[in-house]
Amino acid sequence: MRGQNRVATFARAANSECRLITWNFEQESTLYALLITIWRFLLRLLWRGLQIMLAFVLLTSAAVLFHRFHNPVPSALMVDWRHTLAARGQPERPLQQAWVAYEAIAAPLKLAVVTAEDQKFPVHHGFDLEAIDKAWVGNQQGKTLRGASTISMQVAKNVYLWPGRSWLRKGLEAWFTLLLETFWSKQRILEVYLNVAQFDTRTFGAEAAAQQFFNKPAARLNRAEAALLAAVLPAPTVYRVEAPSAYIRQRQFWILWQMRLLGDDYLAGLGE
Repeated sequence: MRGQNRVATFARAANSECRLITWNFEQESTLYALLITIWRFLLRLLWRGLQIMLAFVLLTSAAVLFHRFHNPVPSALMVDWRHTLAARGQPERPLQQAWVAYEAIAAPLKLAVVTAEDQKFPVHHGFDLEAIDKAWVGNQQGKTLRGASTISMQVAKNVYLWPGRSWLRKGLEAWFTLLLETFWSKQRILEVYLNVAQFDTRTFGAEAAAQQFFNKPAARLNRAEAALLAAVLPAPTVYRVEAPSAYIRQRQFWILWQMRLLGDDYLAGLGE
């Protein structure tokens, strides 16, 4: 009788152990399947992200390549400004712009805008690292907020992006700047800049500005007129070419002085 009890006890213990082993095996199988599912999901997510990145690179590169040969009219800046004026309820007068070739813009104006906005334009690759560093230090110290945008960066912003100071827009601006410096010549960058730059509320581009303020084509602008146009570029909706303040006059004289220091042949090496 005792032997039978021992056998029965042993059998129950063995059955319990088998059930325990089976349960552990099933738990491990479920965990393994879950890990495989997560891994496959992450791989799909990574692949989708790579596809999106590749599409972004291809589309933005194609847009910049297209505008190497075709003028970007209207620019993103003009579209945004048109919407801004409409939102303010201002009278619907068309924005003024007349695209002209690089050769149809007076040499003094080319030199003036480079002098005023980006004197290292002929030699940098889209970014003035020294100016960026100085701007960062100054802003961190609480000084008057200043930027370090090169002409290439301003073209990227004005042609392709929206106004603002978000990190997203800054990142896109840097990306488009790299594309511009890769696919366009310096001459093309400066040509587009001079044709899309804003000179007052409704005037965009050198030709429209020359006609608006001096009643002459951009090809006939003299040094003083060119320096005055360049002087208002930092804030064309605040400063006025037709009624320059003392500050704008001072800035105009500084630009003229810097133009003499740089010399008339400063931009002679820009490639086509």
